[in-house]
Amino acid sequence: MLTLISGTARPGSRTRKLADNYLRLLREQGENPHLFCLEEYGVWQRDAAFIQAEKELLIPADKFIFIVPEYNGSIPGMLKMLYDNSDIKKCWWGKKAMMTGLADGRAGNLRGLDHLTNILNYLHVNVYWNKIPLSRIGTEMDENGKLLQPATIAAIAEQIAGFRKF
Repeated sequence: MLTLISGTARPGSRTRKLADNYLRLLREQGENPHLFCLEEYGVWQRDAAFIQAEKELLIPADKFIFIVPEYNGSIPGMLKMLYDNSDIKKCWWGKKAMMTGLADGRAGNLRGLDHLTNILNYLHVNVYWNKIPLSRIGTEMDENGKLLQPATIAAIAEQIAGFRKF
């Protein structure tokens, strides 16, 4: 099972819109992805709703795709809370992950992707080498979230194809 994690709790974020593009491209390549959106699931504590989402979307997954916005040169605190409140051995150990960063600035959250790689490696997750940093995200998609740049769409499709074989 493949679970895509939209890495921010901000309503209406570009992160979620980019995640929707990934979901569409994954389906086009024959995958049946599931979505864990931090907007929809509370991760502040291990309450009943979190435990249910963990059982349905995290524990059964063998692969994860993270769409991660840049927050002050790193990842959102809510994403870190996801790891802190989950059963790390059941949810993360021995699994695989791919990631894409996005930012308004020039680096596309490269530092955040490095930071997340270190966290995931600590959690015994094998991270796919092809990480896409999407810079100046406002030029990459329109206000509705449609990707605009053919080269970006091709790069994401190639990233997904490689991860499917990983």
